Amino acid sequence: MRNVLLAAVATATMMLPVVGQAAEKLVVYTSQPTQDAQTTVDAFMAANPDVEVEWVRDGTTKLMAKLRAEIAAGDPRPDVLLIADTVTLEGLKQEGQLQAYKSPEANAYEDALYDGEGYYYSTKLITTGIVYNTAVKAPKSWADLSDAALKNQIVMPSPLYSGAALIHLSTLTENKDLGWEYYQALAANDARAQGGNGGTFKAVASGEKPYGVVVDFLAIRGKAKGSPVDFVFPTEGVTYVTEPVAIMKEAKNVDAAHKFVDFVLSDAGQKLVLDMGYIPARNDMDLPEGFPARKDIKLMDFNPAIALEQADANKKKFADIFGAE
Repeated sequence: MRNVLLAAVATATMMLPVVGQAAEKLVVYTSQPTQDAQTTVDAFMAANPDVEVEWVRDGTTKLMAKLRAEIAAGDPRPDVLLIADTVTLEGLKQEGQLQAYKSPEANAYEDALYDGEGYYYSTKLITTGIVYNTAVKAPKSWADLSDAALKNQIVMPSPLYSGAALIHLSTLTENKDLGWEYYQALAANDARAQGGNGGTFKAVASGEKPYGVVVDFLAIRGKAKGSPVDFVFPTEGVTYVTEPVAIMKEAKNVDAAHKFVDFVLSDAGQKLVLDMGYIPARNDMDLPEGFPARKDIKLMDFNPAIALEQADANKKKFADIFGAE
């Protein structure tokens, strides 16, 4: 009888929750800057104390290489991806590696900022516009950079190096008023296309090149810190990347993944984006200090599926025009 009682007690003890032990564990792969990722995870776990988050941070290219190796081995680890661009996630969607989720938070977002079937959702807007050194005349449009008077005065990130620059290239070449003729005009103007956004900003801030193509926050933050630069949202509109979130097809913790997606899209999650100094993707949010009103920022038309389909051809054509390798 005593042994039966002991066995019953042991069984009951194993069924009791361990104090401090999370009921669910969520694995997130993200390309957010480390501090931003930590802030996001901490806030999510504070709002969802029943979920423990393990996160892995690296650049999107390296994260995708890691994920591809895991998929090939039959053991993809992440439940959720929070990475740089929709083109990458569109590729995973087409390969059947993502699962759809219709978040109730989607109602607060423009249709262009999430996949209609629910495979991925934008969490912020990082736009690309024109940075210029305040020692020169301010441009107003993308077309201004093709003016022969600006020969050898323009610097921009290379789409062979920067994902944002590749999306920028796809957007502008699909625009009927710009197209590939625009890039040919930039090449004729001896525009320098090398490296990423950081190098572009430094070249303009130092006065090495008076005009540049760069992501918004680098120029706006630089100006706030005293750099002699200003940023223009061109009249034709801006191109953009959106740091979308998606759930893997083989996610092991789907309920927790749903909670994470809802959180980053929610008012609370988008306030984190605002506090980090980025434009929240949610359309009922304010913008960071130094940015214009949301209504004054025009987003150019962009199709992730087209950008994905034409990525290799666009890179080759760009390299042919600019003589890049």
